[in-house]
Amino acid sequence: MASKPSYANLVLLAQVQIATANTNRDGTGTLGTLLAGPAAASGIIHILPSLIRIQATGTTTAGMVRFFIESGSTKRLWKERRVTPITPAATVKAFEDEFRVTDLGLPDSTWTIYCSTEKAETFNVFVFGGKAA
Repeated sequence: MASKPSYANLVLLAQVQIATANTNRDGTGTLGTLLAGPAAASGIIHILPSLIRIQATGTTTAGMVRFFIESGSTKRLWKERRVTPITPAATVKAFEDEFRVTDLGLPDSTWTIYCSTEKAETFNVFVFGGKAA
C-alpha cells in the first residue's frame, strides 16, 4: 500500500466547437469529434473522460446538445443536454452546462465520442479526464 494517497487530476483531454444544426438522433448529419480512443501504439490502455463542459458563445434558444458514442462503425445516442434560451449581456452569462461521466472508458481507437447541436448556435465543448497507461 502506498504511504501517500494518489489523487488524479482532471486534465483537458480534448475540445471541439460545434455550430451546424443537426436534429438527427441516429448519429447521422454533421457531428463534431470530441474525443477518440487511444491508438494501439500509444501505450495508453484507456482514455477515461470524467467531466464534459458545454459553453455557448452567444445567444441560445431552447434546444439540445447531443452526444454520440461510436464503437466500431455504429454511432449511438448516448446523452442529450437541454439548452435553455439565454441572451448574454454585461450582467448575464451565456448558456453553460457540465456533467460528470462515471460509466465510460474509451479502450481503443475504434471508440469515439461525437457531439452536435440541434440549432445553428455555437458551442465550445470540452472533455476533462485522464489516461490509464
